[in-house]
Amino acid sequence: MLASELLGAKWLEEHEDINITGIAYDSRSVLPGNVFVCIKGFETDGHKYAAAAVKNGAAVIVAQDPIDVSVPVWYVENSRKEIAEMACKYYDNPSKKFKLIGVTGTNGKTTITYLIKSIVEEAGMLIGVIGTNQNIIGDKVLVTQSTTPTTPNALELQKLFAEMAESDADGVVMEVSSHALELERVHGCRFDVGVFTNLTRDHLDFHKTMENYLAAKAKLFDISAKGVVNFDDEGGRKIAATAPCDIIKVGLGDGCDLQAENIRITARGTDFDVVYNGEKYPVHIVIPGRFSVYNAICAFGAALQLGIDIPTIIRGLEKATGVAGRVEVVPTDTDYTVIIDYAHTPDGLENIITAVKDFAKGRVITLFGCGGDRDATKRPIMGEIAGRLSDYSIITSDNPRTEDPMAIINSIEEGMKKTDGKYTVIADRREAIGYALDHAEKDDVIILAGKGQETYQIIGKEKIDFDERVVVYKHLNK
Repeated sequence: MLASELLGAKWLEEHEDINITGIAYDSRSVLPGNVFVCIKGFETDGHKYAAAAVKNGAAVIVAQDPIDVSVPVWYVENSRKEIAEMACKYYDNPSKKFKLIGVTGTNGKTTITYLIKSIVEEAGMLIGVIGTNQNIIGDKVLVTQSTTPTTPNALELQKLFAEMAESDADGVVMEVSSHALELERVHGCRFDVGVFTNLTRDHLDFHKTMENYLAAKAKLFDISAKGVVNFDDEGGRKIAATAPCDIIKVGLGDGCDLQAENIRITARGTDFDVVYNGEKYPVHIVIPGRFSVYNAICAFGAALQLGIDIPTIIRGLEKATGVAGRVEVVPTDTDYTVIIDYAHTPDGLENIITAVKDFAKGRVITLFGCGGDRDATKRPIMGEIAGRLSDYSIITSDNPRTEDPMAIINSIEEGMKKTDGKYTVIADRREAIGYALDHAEKDDVIILAGKGQETYQIIGKEKIDFDERVVVYKHLNK
């Protein structure tokens, strides 16, 4: 691709046209003829590596701040937006070649994407999924180099879209994090349907206030043709009132276009009725819990916005299996149950404990911690929730990162001590899991909360192998 095609016709006013072989934002991955984009990050600044990029063969540098290198420099106001626009052009705007569905909110994003996948596949279409667990098209897993946990960076995202377009995908459903919206990772995308799940306390280390957090989420509906919002959530009501696109309001309460009622929860799943346009439709999903109903009706609403008929939607929901790390039952061959769940926010923790209490015959034992170098304000809140709702809690480490694990635990304990909840502290997560297994009794349910699909722990700045399924298996078979 020519530089004038990638950067615009103004390039020719200052420079000769040259052939561009690719785009890079990491100087170590630059190949001869690449454009290197200087991105200002949280830990470092790409401008510092412009000279290294030139040494590796960069033909053009895109920058916000003045730099002195031996190749042409293209100055822009916002390099994050610029790399997103460049990526769209370089990969020939692949997201315009299929239906694009985006799901945002604090909790439920991953599950909803897989519910939508099941519905769309039931409708006979090929769909890709981009999100926390993995990136897939049909049954094929796509490997990326992105280090972002939920929504890939703009360059990786457009590359994924291109792969999916080449595979003749009819649609792509993706998790859209608040970070992605704020940091322009989805700049240049136009979503056919945007979905909002809920807004609860999380990521305040980045957004600072809940108002900023909601404003970031709401940006999805500025770039969506249609929308679905959880109208029972205060944030959802605010989005519905201001969104410029056509919105379907879903929920359990009044004022919804699509409403769930008559909820019945058992260990085998959840049954409920959906009311839409005056008609009532029975639905069954395999994941137990009231929060699962919200996930299902969000997916139901998205499918309606895509034009899928209701019988197909219901069949798709009923065929949907569980998602790794979301109310995932670990095979143990014991007279108690072990469940792994990604709950790492106050709302997520309350949801999973409440869901388990609805079907547990014995005690609910909750093992959890909080991540280091992240929003510290939620720690005592999560402690109070676990202490109030669990029969017994084990406070341990999650991903302490560069923080002292005991400092995090002490903060959690502040909330726990406000309750009458019984608990113990075991900082080492492996030891904590072993303690839970050794002390479980018949019909108890152990919730291992916080890690979900993750197979590692981050201690310091190092990722350590840590798959809770393996930890449980090895302890029980020692």
